[in-house]
Amino acid sequence: MANKSFRKSQLIAFDNVAAGHDGVLSDRSGVMIIKPCKQSEIDFYESTAAHPDILPFIPTYMGRLSLGADSAQAAGALILPGAGATEPDGQSRPGTATLPFVDHAWAPSNGGKIQTDLAVVLENVAAGYKRPNILDVKLGARLWADDAPKEKKARLQRAAEETTSKSLGFRIDGMKTYQGSGAAKRMDVNSDGYRVFDKNYGRSFNAETVQQGFRDFFQLEKGVASKDKKDPIRKTIRRFLGSLEEMVQVLEKEESRMYSASLLFVYEGNVEARGAAFPEERRILDEIQSARDRQSTFGNDAQVDHGPASDEDDGAEYDSEGEIARLPCIQSVKLIDFAHAQWVPGSGPDENILHGIRNVIQLMRGLIG
Repeated sequence: MANKSFRKSQLIAFDNVAAGHDGVLSDRSGVMIIKPCKQSEIDFYESTAAHPDILPFIPTYMGRLSLGADSAQAAGALILPGAGATEPDGQSRPGTATLPFVDHAWAPSNGGKIQTDLAVVLENVAAGYKRPNILDVKLGARLWADDAPKEKKARLQRAAEETTSKSLGFRIDGMKTYQGSGAAKRMDVNSDGYRVFDKNYGRSFNAETVQQGFRDFFQLEKGVASKDKKDPIRKTIRRFLGSLEEMVQVLEKEESRMYSASLLFVYEGNVEARGAAFPEERRILDEIQSARDRQSTFGNDAQVDHGPASDEDDGAEYDSEGEIARLPCIQSVKLIDFAHAQWVPGSGPDENILHGIRNVIQLMRGLIG
């Protein structure tokens, strides 16, 4: 793999953050994000290569960023050991990249909440969307790891008891939804046309009212999606449900503990782009299938048939190299935040987060009737 290099001056503050994660940076292309973290989170991402079934449900791990590494202190370089590329089998392959650094010494602070000189480099799940709508859902009734100090355990226990975390195994931790360029004059909309919901918004709900948070995320003025099977929001919700159900199946087979992990939902918030994305996706898939059919006619048996998509297609995995890059961005949901995650062979699946995901599925099903 060729080395990747860029200067610190090419890094910018990442503003597509729905909750927490202060100090997150991005390269100017927006393809990758650089998140300050502890070694434990890097260790977990690097361990996922041995758990390939979970890879489609987490951001692609691209490497780790170290500041002031011994081998580069004199040169003042940022070293990115383990900067990996994703191979056709979906697994990360480690490599090394040196990032020339000509500015003054710099270190991520995560808003002063995390003291670290490490960062994890990940794909930007929101890249490729014209106006991404983003929702962060904190998972688990228990939010603390075994090694958490007593004071932290008590604080997180109180937070769970005061929110839907304890009753439902999840809480809305933050979100942002695009309201349109003309809405920027509203008091609750920022200059980019987004309405931003902070953590206090999600903490105001109880088990009976939390579905309103998902209605706000999908901007359902009538409370439920249209019954029209071709309605873009209805189709988007169905695709989210399909992904979440597949995620549950994978997590039920894994033996892990992911305390304080989150679900990150992203979908296209621009109405025109969202409406155009589904027919464009259908056109591209039909074009791909036609090309494969022609290859088959001439004896080329190296093809993968994904089959036709219905009006309510829940989405499929397209793993032919280069083809997925052509598809428009419509929606994505990923597990994120693995500072307190580990594999626990022999201990069974993580029912703490599974309980939360199952309840999210149940609530979202109620949005489409």
